[in-house]
Amino acid sequence: MADTTSSAPTCDVEGTCYCPLTGVIDTLSRKYAMQLVSIIGAHDSLRFAEIEDHLPTASTSTISKRLTEFEEAGLVSRTQYNEIPPRVEYALTDEGDEICSRLEPLLEWATANS
Repeated sequence: MADTTSSAPTCDVEGTCYCPLTGVIDTLSRKYAMQLVSIIGAHDSLRFAEIEDHLPTASTSTISKRLTEFEEAGLVSRTQYNEIPPRVEYALTDEGDEICSRLEPLLEWATANS
């Protein structure tokens, strides 16, 4: 039987292709992802414990996993300082900052309509 799956991008009636959103949606739809972008974006940089303070219902492992995923996606930078005790800080990259600024209108809308 021939493969009937289309390799062409799925577009709407007017021809707008939403395929580039797939990776962004996958990343931001994970648990606490949008909250993390917003929290880190509201500060220059944060230590892990400070991030945990902002997300008291999130587990340490979930926050750690999201931060690793964001670092791999180029949205968050992780800076480790060679101090005792060790200090690690997280900050949004330029790309992460851009996503954060684009999330703001959505957050405003959600607040106004909740």
